[in-house]
Amino acid sequence: MHRDDADPKGPDMHDHSPKAIADRLAAQRLPSRLKDAVLGGIDGAVTTLAIVAGVEGAGLSSNVVVVLGIANVLADGFSMAAGNFAGTRAEAEDVDRLRAVEEDHIRRAPEGEREELRQILNQKGLTGQNLEDAVRAISSHRDVWVDYMLVEEYGVSPSKSLPLRGAIATFLAFLAAGLVPLLPFIFGMDNAFLVSILMTLTVFCAIGAIRSRWSLRAWWWTSWETLLIGSVAATIAYAVGSLFHP
Repeated sequence: MHRDDADPKGPDMHDHSPKAIADRLAAQRLPSRLKDAVLGGIDGAVTTLAIVAGVEGAGLSSNVVVVLGIANVLADGFSMAAGNFAGTRAEAEDVDRLRAVEEDHIRRAPEGEREELRQILNQKGLTGQNLEDAVRAISSHRDVWVDYMLVEEYGVSPSKSLPLRGAIATFLAFLAAGLVPLLPFIFGMDNAFLVSILMTLTVFCAIGAIRSRWSLRAWWWTSWETLLIGSVAATIAYAVGSLFHP
């Protein structure tokens, strides 16, 4: 589902003047935290709602819902953030290792590395003098050369990753979304389970709508997709809990 009515000259079109382009390219490009926040938010809402549905299906008290829910939000949220940190840091360390390998190859076998660069550029359609000029231009700047080979030879991004920021974004999103299903029980609302479901489904829709900001799909499509994921998880948890209902 695509936005066929998207305006190519709309608000997403940035300034293409020479100065604006130079400033934009010179600016530090930090990795997006969108994936971390979306994953944390969805997982927080899904797992906490699953606990609420499971406990409710088993016919246990509201106090059990609150205790297990808060324990899940804090422990599982930290665990997910720590896993994100460890995984992102491992990827960053792998990029550093590959960078060191490529720098060593360029130092010890520069002509062989130039031939690799030449063949990569040739596969992209450059030939003759244009090819040789491109090889000479790229290989004359060591950092540019290494970055280019990281992308083309190893398939990794040389962009700087920030594991701690990603972990924090994941934990905060998990915490914010994960507390929502518990609020009706914490405040002792009537029909707390029904209110919890409605509030959590609203969170799913909101996360999906926010996702559409970075998607070509319409907001209602990404909202429906996220809502479906959460609903299925809650249904499974409630069904399992019902098996243990006294």
